[in-house]
Amino acid sequence: MKKLIIALSLLSGFVAFAQEKPKKDSAKTKDIQEVVVSKKVFQKKADRLVFDVAASPVAKGNTAFNLLKETPLVSSTDDKTLKIAGKSNAVIYINGKRTQMNADAIEALLKNTPAENIQKIEVITLPGSEFNVESSDGIINIVLKKKMTDGTNGNLRMTNYQGIDNSQSASASLNFRKNKWAISTNLNSINQIRNQQYAMNNGDSKSSNNSVGYVKNGTFDLGGYLNIDYDISEKQTVGFSYNTWYSENKDTQSNFFNTIKFLDNNNVWQTHYNRTQNFMDSHHLNNNFNLNYEVKFGEKGSKLNLNAAYLKYNQTENNKSVTNITDSQNLITGLEGKFNQRIPQDIDNFSGTADFTKVFKSFTLGVGGNFNKTKTDNDTYLENLDLTTGNYVRDLNQSNHFVYDEKISGVYVNVDKNFGEKFSTKIGARMEFTDSYGQILGTAIDVKRKHQNFLPTLSLNYNINDKNSLSYSFTSRMKRPSFWEINPERIYLTKVNYVQNNPFVKASSVFNQELMYMFNNAYFLQLSNSYTKDATTQVPLQRTVNGVSELRYIRTNYGTENNFSANLGMNKQFFKQIWNVNYTIGMQINTYKGSVNMDPITHEIFDPYVVDGSLVTPFFQAQNTIRLSSKKDWFLGVNYFYLGKNKIDLGTLSPLQQLDLNVKKIWNDWTFSLDLRDVLKTNKIIINDVQASGKFNSIDQYQDSRRATLAITYNFGNQKIKKARNIEGAASDIKNRTGN
Repeated sequence: MKKLIIALSLLSGFVAFAQEKPKKDSAKTKDIQEVVVSKKVFQKKADRLVFDVAASPVAKGNTAFNLLKETPLVSSTDDKTLKIAGKSNAVIYINGKRTQMNADAIEALLKNTPAENIQKIEVITLPGSEFNVESSDGIINIVLKKKMTDGTNGNLRMTNYQGIDNSQSASASLNFRKNKWAISTNLNSINQIRNQQYAMNNGDSKSSNNSVGYVKNGTFDLGGYLNIDYDISEKQTVGFSYNTWYSENKDTQSNFFNTIKFLDNNNVWQTHYNRTQNFMDSHHLNNNFNLNYEVKFGEKGSKLNLNAAYLKYNQTENNKSVTNITDSQNLITGLEGKFNQRIPQDIDNFSGTADFTKVFKSFTLGVGGNFNKTKTDNDTYLENLDLTTGNYVRDLNQSNHFVYDEKISGVYVNVDKNFGEKFSTKIGARMEFTDSYGQILGTAIDVKRKHQNFLPTLSLNYNINDKNSLSYSFTSRMKRPSFWEINPERIYLTKVNYVQNNPFVKASSVFNQELMYMFNNAYFLQLSNSYTKDATTQVPLQRTVNGVSELRYIRTNYGTENNFSANLGMNKQFFKQIWNVNYTIGMQINTYKGSVNMDPITHEIFDPYVVDGSLVTPFFQAQNTIRLSSKKDWFLGVNYFYLGKNKIDLGTLSPLQQLDLNVKKIWNDWTFSLDLRDVLKTNKIIINDVQASGKFNSIDQYQDSRRATLAITYNFGNQKIKKARNIEGAASDIKNRTGN
């Protein structure tokens, strides 16, 4: 059910700063890290946009998460994930090191990290070859202030969310530093209920299936981390980090009333009604261990960084589904079908990375490599109720034991050089080697992949004068499917409407370009293009069987995607920092081309689903922070975004907009905040698609985004402590693909 909700949350990649299409993999938004703030200076370097915000009035009493939303080119429409303009995902680094935590844990960390700890935020829209990220992912690097005083400090935060249902979260962080030791730890929990309302309709001129209902997901999450650093000497540091996240889905269910219409053999319309209910309970446990060693050479910044890591992920998921025959008033008249499903998954990963940076007199050289070995085990079981005997019978077509082994290694080299004060460049390349094998045990179905990919990168930056700068970047990346996407399971919404994963999904090749002009460190123009070969999505394949319109959302490659975006932005302060603004206006052109007509697992033939078209989409975002008192203890936030009619791979997304309000009060070490999200209840997802064959598919979804949030934060202890290093985990890229 969790993956069903993931699959149905189709907005996740569409919104916020002209994002790319929804690739819902739970993995996709799942790695965020910390942030840093100092004088609000905005500048463009060779490969990144730097937002120096430590002295910003926006930072006072704020959280790292909210501060990131105030950063140019960064936005969030669901108050959970962060997006970079034109990118499908924001990967978050802290002090140049990628976090190992999953998305929920990172979200909790950012929402409970004081913004006063942040020196600057770096937005890397096109990461260089030294960054082990995929496809069109962008990077947010949060640079923390360096505080050398020994001592202890911490942070306590409690939050209450009120939408249709009530949810709560709590977090406690503690930092300790003494001589050569630095320890940082966090424990947080979330108890939340998420409601989504749906109206879905699909079919053609001879049949249709209309489903109206809801998905309700109740979860309890508990997680935390422990980072320990020991300074062997002034130039050598060894570190250990451990983070864990446990997620339990409870009271999770969906309920849909279905109206099936079809023309019979006499060309007369017939109508059939039923109700499908799904009930799910699941448990997810993710543990990471990472050992790090860093040694510095000389005084110019040369260093060697080594990581070894182990990741263990375990999922148990049990689903029960029952479909009852009803009348037009949704009153049950009989039993139509019933099944039970188990979807376990185990993932083991061993990883290692090595990065060496050598600073020469006239240039900087970076070389390194990584290795990942991952084994997944997925033993899916489904049994149907035999209505004649009352016994459950195993469905051999939907029960399978899929094992998958993958080895990925890569090496990179890059050169960074300044040509005087005006011109700088960075050129590099990655060479990645993939060797994988998957098999459905007991069958002849297997998948083998063995290939190499050469991935060049380039960035150029020209400072025309003190007020004008121009930069250009190019990157090439691979986008690999998440492990849950290649597990050949079906995730049912109704008996004839479901998501089907696919072990034959190929990795996508993505080529990105960006041109950026900046004026006076406050205004910018960004032009970007992203071209994807072998693009993937959940392709909606339809057919009519015995008068019933069947719809399968099959994860598969469909063709090419070409996205262009243009954004004009401003980040300024007015009236002696009383009014702080972050505005962006722009447009995007998304072009899709491809076709799919076959289930890649069963080889059943459907009417072709054709993806062919483009659309110009306007976008506007306005973020305002207004200081209400001379004591700088009252603040008002007014944020708004609008995304016009948008072309996506699943059809056409209707316009979206949202208005958020925030009031914040700072009192000594306490901060009280009240947030009102989606005040006008306008953030609704409506997707429509009509094929040349006459087949149509529509989705009308509301995710209960209107809610009020009350947060209370208390900071205690010595606020000048230097935090433990945030160590980049060797298994970070693998963790992103676990789906949790």
